Amino acid sequence: MTDPGERLRSSLAADLPPSAGAEFDSPIAMEAMRATRVLHADDQDPFPAPGRIRVITVANQKGGVGKTTSTVNLGVALSLFGLRVLVVDLDPQGNASTALGVEHTVGTPSVYDALVGEATLAEVTHPTTASPHLRCVPATIDLAGAEIELVSVVAREHRLRRAIEAHLHELPAEERPHYVLIDCPPSLGLLTLNALVAGDEVLIPIQCEYYALEGLGQLLSNIELVRAHLNPGIAVSTILLTMHDGRTKLADQVADEVRNHFGELVLTSVIPRNVRVSEAPGYGQSVLTYDPGSRGSTSYVDAARELAVRGAALPPFVPVQPAPTAAPPPAAPPLNALVLGQSVATPTQEDS
Repeated sequence: MTDPGERLRSSLAADLPPSAGAEFDSPIAMEAMRATRVLHADDQDPFPAPGRIRVITVANQKGGVGKTTSTVNLGVALSLFGLRVLVVDLDPQGNASTALGVEHTVGTPSVYDALVGEATLAEVTHPTTASPHLRCVPATIDLAGAEIELVSVVAREHRLRRAIEAHLHELPAEERPHYVLIDCPPSLGLLTLNALVAGDEVLIPIQCEYYALEGLGQLLSNIELVRAHLNPGIAVSTILLTMHDGRTKLADQVADEVRNHFGELVLTSVIPRNVRVSEAPGYGQSVLTYDPGSRGSTSYVDAARELAVRGAALPPFVPVQPAPTAAPPPAAPPLNALVLGQSVATPTQEDS
């Protein structure tokens, strides 16, 4: 099987005049090759499908580290290379919906309706402009009030998980997404808690700056609490280094520290600081469709390929059964205990 990059290089070289052979490795030619690599993804070998549906929560309570940007661009990259992807926008700001060109004004059917039980996930899922294989559940400003509305609801932490399980169970096998990516808000509130309960894996984007490491311990502690009390299957599976500025030693030091601590969880691909990545949402696009030849686009394609290769080694998918509605799940620990990172004793039958 020939290397896709080599095939593209040969194809581009064949279209150039003989005298331009020496100029093929110029910056413009290399950018053209990178753009062709993305624009003609259908002509390349598709990414391997995972052994089971991967429900990945993209979380980090620190803002501005690239959660939404990574969710959107990884989703677009996976879908362009042949995989079915569902992006769930769980941030009331709706930035992921904007980047995917999905309407999210007030009144638009959104994830809020699925959380409060007024609609199924299928009824609030919208197609995107990025790829026919990519669909999105948008977020509207109504989601900002969901945390207050759900406080008194039984099993409030399981609302999103039940909605996703029911949706996957209803879909035919050939239409089920290979990846469900959940974009979290920059907080550790009830919305992020719902995302952690709904997911099987956590992907943590880490900005290559010192401050990005400060709140990481609290996030990991909360993930452990969720694993102990609400979702035994949740685990941190992927660390993605973002906003890497190769001109500074600090970026390399942070990257080395993260790799030394997390080992193989850290993707080899690093997302560089790239103005095109920041510009793309302003046009309602991902960087892959806005400027496919940019370094940011290439980096996200490489990161998505790594993610897909890791997923191919997972055990086979077992069909998801919808959560029973007759009997409520075991009593959950108080929300403030999970948010503040405090341990809570599990209630026993004698206590109740």
